[in-house]
Amino acid sequence: MSAAKKMLSSLEKSSWIRQMFEEGARRKKIYGAENVFDFSLGNPNLEPPLKFKEVLREMVQNPRPMQHAYMPNAGLPSTREAVARYLKEEYSLEFTMDDILMTCGAGGALNVIFKAILDPGDKVIFPAPYFVEYSFYVDNHGGIPVPVQTDQEFLLDLNKIEDAIDENTKAILLNSPNNPTGRVYPETQIQALGNILREKSKKYGRTIYLISDEPYRKLVYDNIKVPNIFSAYENTIVATSFSKDLSIPGERIGYLAVNPNIESKQTLVATLVLANRILGYVNAPALMQWIVPELLRESVDVSIYKRKRDVLAKVLLEFGYELSIPEGAFYLFPKSPISDDIQFVRLLQEENILVVPGSGFGGPGYFRMAYCVDDRTIEGSLPGFKKVIQKIRS
Repeated sequence: MSAAKKMLSSLEKSSWIRQMFEEGARRKKIYGAENVFDFSLGNPNLEPPLKFKEVLREMVQNPRPMQHAYMPNAGLPSTREAVARYLKEEYSLEFTMDDILMTCGAGGALNVIFKAILDPGDKVIFPAPYFVEYSFYVDNHGGIPVPVQTDQEFLLDLNKIEDAIDENTKAILLNSPNNPTGRVYPETQIQALGNILREKSKKYGRTIYLISDEPYRKLVYDNIKVPNIFSAYENTIVATSFSKDLSIPGERIGYLAVNPNIESKQTLVATLVLANRILGYVNAPALMQWIVPELLRESVDVSIYKRKRDVLAKVLLEFGYELSIPEGAFYLFPKSPISDDIQFVRLLQEENILVVPGSGFGGPGYFRMAYCVDDRTIEGSLPGFKKVIQKIRS
């Protein structure tokens, strides 16, 4: 066998999201795209804000010298300065460009962080349900992923997290708003978690980092506010991207920001910059780096996603599905009407509806729907959702 055994093992456990996306492509060829209702992939369907196109057009028509050249591995100094100013205003902390590293999206940021902080056998704890790639990201760099179940409302179970922390724990990884549940972890829980980490770091004589993956931070509803992890704990790092709030996931542009008060900051930042280079990213995409300083406060129209959420949630609840109304992101995570979520997903496939089983997110018994789709997909799927739950009940 030519492929690595470890990769073959990973292939068997690989992302359900991609599997369902590929199944959708297959079915579209057979039945026609208009007859397949694909909620599998969180691929934003909204166009980027008008200002993104204006700034991009200006950059292309009036190029700057060395616009497409290499730059420092941490990113363009002017862009990092702009991000630092933005974060300083947002969080009232003294961010500087040295606290910022431009990355190839949030996924690139997380891999850079884990490369920089993990020794073989170090553990990374994250709440379940969780984004499916987290286990792979941690394993990429010799770490051990430790999922910890949330409570029935998908809130953090702080007792379970505290019990899971031991002498090998190197980081806690949060994702809020959460993919797949849409849950925003409340301020009180984040502050309590910070206190736990201070105590555990002291007990074990090592720094335990709190890492927050925040690509959906601006996609929140009903006046919900995403808590500030920087104020909760000193040893914090945020990974984020412009993929969701600017609707440019294919451009692979994001950044990581370390708390200005983090321990051993100079050494940590130098290690992060080295990791960005030796992982092969070298630097984040140059053209995107030039334009994001003018877009830091821009976002797609979140009310459009809210309307889609409300329509879909209302009808599914009327049909008899059980679900919590998500506070952010663009996913529903309903309970499967039967205990076997994979089998239920197959029943939906018979109606040409593509969703992802919750088992793939560490949340068996549920299924995920990405509602960042056109209205036709939502409307066309509803008869199938109704038919399947009625069939199960009868």
